[in-house]
Amino acid sequence: MKISSLLNTCPDTDRVINFYPGPGALPLPVLKRIHTELFNFDGTGMSVMEISHRNPKIQFIIDDSVERIKRLMTLNDEFDVIFLQGGGSLQFLMVPMNFSEDGDYIDYIDTGYWAEKAIRAAKGLDRDLEIIASSADSYHTKVPNLAKVQLREKTRYLHLCSNNTVVGTQFHDFPKFSVPVVVDMSSDFMSKSMDTTNLSCIYAHAQKNIGLSGVTVVLIRKEMLTQVSENLPEFLDYRTHIARRSNYHTPPCFSIYVMWHILRWIEEDMGGLNQLGEINQKKADLLYNFIDSCALFDCPVEKQSRSQMNVVFTLPSKDLEQQFIQAAAESGIVGVAGHRTKGGCRVSLYNGVTIEAVSSLTMFMEDFAQNN
Repeated sequence: MKISSLLNTCPDTDRVINFYPGPGALPLPVLKRIHTELFNFDGTGMSVMEISHRNPKIQFIIDDSVERIKRLMTLNDEFDVIFLQGGGSLQFLMVPMNFSEDGDYIDYIDTGYWAEKAIRAAKGLDRDLEIIASSADSYHTKVPNLAKVQLREKTRYLHLCSNNTVVGTQFHDFPKFSVPVVVDMSSDFMSKSMDTTNLSCIYAHAQKNIGLSGVTVVLIRKEMLTQVSENLPEFLDYRTHIARRSNYHTPPCFSIYVMWHILRWIEEDMGGLNQLGEINQKKADLLYNFIDSCALFDCPVEKQSRSQMNVVFTLPSKDLEQQFIQAAAESGIVGVAGHRTKGGCRVSLYNGVTIEAVSSLTMFMEDFAQNN
């Protein structure tokens, strides 16, 4: 196909309904805007993918993204915001490396798959790590009560995962603790308005709610940086990336650019995180209410711990689950299989998923139940 033909093509009608857990669905208006700029961004005659990372236009995208995140989350100057590579997995190491020293106490909460990965990574360092609360005894069908968590006296920080994509659980608020709280917010970051008063560090890879794989957002309260070790490798030191405005080496320019467009969409099209959060809650309520009303589907998660982002459920048999997943795909509904370690089914309701998409899913599920 000629380039001129590509520029005039955006096959809305050929798109499936996407419930993949990550990378997840992107807002269609954002895809269209990116499409129009793909070959010529802002009069440069180049795609963002081709522009030097030292070009002022790239630095503008980075800086404006920082400012939009601060506005949307009503952050003051107590926080620095940086964009890194390596996903949440690199943050599993950078957090303890920056915020603790050899032999220090660090406390973690275990809520399943990704929390366990963070724990294993930190255990590989010479720290005194303790799991002070866990949902393993309930097969991770609920989150621990944070009000009852007991920290060790000398711990440097508490780490937890706010939303657990594999098991479909979520912490919905964060009480005040006597130590800094670090949150892996990869799968519910910027999905609703939230109070960051009691949080000291938030990290989230973009590929769920605000963009593509390749870029990870890190928010750090500045007081956390006053005790960082001077012996860190430069690349693994948060202060390096803060000082270089997320441009220490070649950043993932296109991923940041897509994130920038989504931040603009949240702020300018959706009206901010309060409005977006209301839409996301409506999507979750629509699906959970249907599941709870239909005998064929069962959500094992305790209602108070249910995730707004990732809805997990089972059918009476594995064979029937496979039939459901296959029939959904044949109907243009993709990404509903459960995590490979968990089985069952899972529907991810990230920012790019519309209420209409969820409504179409529940209608399909109702029809499937009537025929099975």
